[in-house]
Amino acid sequence: MDDRIATIERMYELFASGDIDGVMELCVSDPVLTQDPALPWGGRYVGREAVIEFAVKLGEVSDSKLIHEQLFAAGDQVIQQGRSVGTVRSSGAPFDIRECHVWTFRDGLIAEAAFHLDTAAMLEVLAR
Repeated sequence: MDDRIATIERMYELFASGDIDGVMELCVSDPVLTQDPALPWGGRYVGREAVIEFAVKLGEVSDSKLIHEQLFAAGDQVIQQGRSVGTVRSSGAPFDIRECHVWTFRDGLIAEAAFHLDTAAMLEVLAR
């Protein structure tokens, strides 16, 4: 198995268990995370503290898990395609939305993460 794929699989395990410090050990000192700023947790986050801020914001809005359908390496990136499944914390509204994460590596560590999902569908669920 590609080391980068193994790193991303480990990162998802650590994130799901709430081990943010473990996640950060897999990242460069200045990771960048982006997601559509139209989402309540969206925007551009630079640095470890900012990435932790993203995780907190996401967790405040939804209780969700990722279901991986594909995970593959392409150059210095790993692409994960799947679904985000969960509920909105404020309303209990359920969702099951297709998503894609693009992870970029630098010196064997995660340097950037771009998270993509159907923003319109997510905003619709959040408005319920």
